[in-house]
Amino acid sequence: MIVQIYETQNCEEAKKLVETGVDHIGVLVGNGEYPREFGPEQAKEILRCVSGEAKKVVLSLSKNLQAIAEIVNKIKPDILHLGTIPESLSPQDVQSLKKQFANLKIMRSIPVNDEASVELAKQYNEVADYLLLDTQKKDDTQVGATGETHDWSISKKIVESVGIPVILAGGLGPDNVAEAVAFVKPFGVDSKTKTDKMGSSEKDIEKVREFVKRAKA
Repeated sequence: MIVQIYETQNCEEAKKLVETGVDHIGVLVGNGEYPREFGPEQAKEILRCVSGEAKKVVLSLSKNLQAIAEIVNKIKPDILHLGTIPESLSPQDVQSLKKQFANLKIMRSIPVNDEASVELAKQYNEVADYLLLDTQKKDDTQVGATGETHDWSISKKIVESVGIPVILAGGLGPDNVAEAVAFVKPFGVDSKTKTDKMGSSEKDIEKVREFVKRAKA
């Protein structure tokens, strides 16, 4: 069971996340269109503190392939996570990025809304390297960062329907991650909102530590 944590805010925090056993450490990167985004140079500085077996993950909410490619070239992450809505980036767009960056792993967010989400996930089965199943607010242009769970029975169907690693996100914290793992049986789990410090985007390291412990138990 791998654990993915967003959104690390600085170098020291990244080091602490490594120490707690987090496998994927993510930074939100962009040009300021969305709140909390770091510019590429800042993000690169944060991610240089990710060491050992932990993977450096860049989350982009952009739908601009050229802008995304520029971010990848500047930061050279282990994993690129595409978090915009399905209407903004297609499986063909993901294939285009894969051709451009042969050694880059790509994770695609899938909003878990209804049974149509299963068919959407299948479209990425031989395209993406990972799927990230998350909650989407109505009319939002990004998938995730809601702090809310979704219908895990649909996520379970997706896990059973595709042949690539699936990471479960959406309102997961120390209180419910063990239950989620037992029910959905994903490759990994992701947390952002419920491992933040109260009223802040900084990570609560003790919450992260407990999240890792319960996810991997």
